Amino acid sequence: MQHASSTHASAIAERYLALWNERDGAARRTRVEQLFAPGATYADPMMKGSGIDGIDSMIDAAQQQFPGHRFTLHGNPDGHGDVVRFSWALGVDGAAPVAHGTDVAQVDTQGRLVRVTGFLDAA
Repeated sequence: MQHASSTHASAIAERYLALWNERDGAARRTRVEQLFAPGATYADPMMKGSGIDGIDSMIDAAQQQFPGHRFTLHGNPDGHGDVVRFSWALGVDGAAPVAHGTDVAQVDTQGRLVRVTGFLDAA
């Protein structure tokens, strides 16, 4: 089992948010394949997806719903064991965020996400 140190947690959080911000469909798909394990699942109060196809489609739908919005890291990611936790904000550059949340992710031995559970702190 890989130990999820704060440095490791920060690297995962940065890659994860870059994936959510990637607007090019082919590049985003590649990022999904690199960051998520094949049978991974994602769920938050508003959406869920499973597998590479399901997660990629879900992120595409979220991007369509919030054009011009970007995710930014909020606070410091942390982790222990095979779990990483980090908070984010969603907004348009220069404006107040429209949503804040915290995601908790389980990481496999190769550092890929196997399960992500998202919580909306404010929307």
